[in-house]
Amino acid sequence: MLPAVAVAAVAVTVVVVLVAAVPSLRHRLSRSALRSAGARYRRRLELLGTDVRLSQERRLRRLLPPGAVRGSEDFRERHPVGQRCADGAPGGQVPPLHPWALLRCCWGTDPLLQGSLLFLDTLHAAFPRALAPRGTALLSWAPHHRCAPAGWSLPSLYCTPAEAGSVPSRAAALRVQLLFALQQRALRVLEAALPAELLDALEALRSAWPELAQDLALGTLRPQPGLPEGLRVQLQALLTPNAARAAELRSECARGFEGIVRRLWPQLEVVVVGTAQGTEQLYCDALRQAECKGLPFYCPFYRAAGALLGVNLWPEEPAPRFLLCPEWAFCEFLPCQAEEEPQTVLLGELWEGREYGLVLTARPGEYRCRAGEVLRVTGFHRQCPVVEPVRRESQALSVRGESIPEERFCRSLCRAVGMWPGARLVDYVCVESALLGASSGACAPHYEVFVELRGLRDLSEAQRYKLDQCLQEDFPIYKSFRFKGSIGPLRLHMVGAGAFARLREALGKPVPMPRVLREERLLQHIQSSIIS
Repeated sequence: MLPAVAVAAVAVTVVVVLVAAVPSLRHRLSRSALRSAGARYRRRLELLGTDVRLSQERRLRRLLPPGAVRGSEDFRERHPVGQRCADGAPGGQVPPLHPWALLRCCWGTDPLLQGSLLFLDTLHAAFPRALAPRGTALLSWAPHHRCAPAGWSLPSLYCTPAEAGSVPSRAAALRVQLLFALQQRALRVLEAALPAELLDALEALRSAWPELAQDLALGTLRPQPGLPEGLRVQLQALLTPNAARAAELRSECARGFEGIVRRLWPQLEVVVVGTAQGTEQLYCDALRQAECKGLPFYCPFYRAAGALLGVNLWPEEPAPRFLLCPEWAFCEFLPCQAEEEPQTVLLGELWEGREYGLVLTARPGEYRCRAGEVLRVTGFHRQCPVVEPVRRESQALSVRGESIPEERFCRSLCRAVGMWPGARLVDYVCVESALLGASSGACAPHYEVFVELRGLRDLSEAQRYKLDQCLQEDFPIYKSFRFKGSIGPLRLHMVGAGAFARLREALGKPVPMPRVLREERLLQHIQSSIIS
């Protein structure tokens, strides 16, 4: 009798070869087979969770040359904890979809496919109508290679042409994808690789809805900077005139933008985002309070250093948490706040409520790399830890060794903004004064913070000082350095609307927003937008 995973693999393969079937029937058959495969893999995950140490040992053996080590203890003795992991593609490249590739993926341990199958099964269980054909719009900029959306194994889910994400200009790519999303009134899911991509696309809707309505009515895609003419013509051929939809867009935008997403797509069930942890929650919160009011957000995956590590099996919970899958990578953990030089612990040795730095072996030849991420263990699913990403170690502020973590600085900033009547924080970045060089003057080392706000046009000196005061209250070591004059007063700058969208374009690749800028060119970019 064939193993369950083999049955799932055969089912997926048989469905994929039904290329002659009508599209709607092919979608239904594919969806049914892939969901069945996802349910089978979920049962396999339950089984793997009964002995995570054995599952991890097996995964390690697959990542190492045959006979290289005798086990994880031997591996850890031979390979010291190394440097930071090399950055990988945020979403992973789309694998080939021909049947034999799918068969190998299902038979083996391909995290990307297994993650997508779990996503489809979990999404359908929580939102039964979410897997409708062409019912998902994708907002994702990938200028150098096509990244895999969450449901890539069922491409008929998407109404967005794959070519739209490869437009060289980020702003142009998001506008094109928004236009295709607007054409499809019966959307069930709005998916963005990064929440900031959805935020910027909806900002384009705010500022350019008359032009978008005209393009919808005529079935045209107007020329715009960063959109190659040949690609524009190719994409325009996929549009059809829709005067009724254009009239609806004009009517709804004229009513205002609070809750606009649900009004434009009344059958929408959920917003799927590729990352929602850490300070990326800033964008999710802004969307929940305004354009996406009333809609649930679901972040299905946890990735670090380009490797898929965990899956969120609880889509209806507001705060994302992720089950670390024991056969996707070999994971080790460095306990935070250890009194002595800490030794790594393994996946089955974690304690609930504690924080750990992640050490990763996810690719052959890249052993025991520091992922630069800190996770908090929130519970367990069988023996598999369930974690919440807390912060990126590279985004800590430190000019005298004080090390203010990313998420705690964000809390202090939000507390200060809450003391400014009428203000709402849109975005922020920080700079350590060493990056400014001579332009920072002859003062002591300090932080410079750049914020985009709504509801305020200017900041008084008293308001600017509130942030420095909050930091002193929240971080005694910072207060001590300020009292001694070793750290100078924080300098707060206000930038104009759209400054951070342009900064994301200048980053050149789709990555979560860095909160501490380390490059002079990015510093100059944000400095050019200062208005107060």
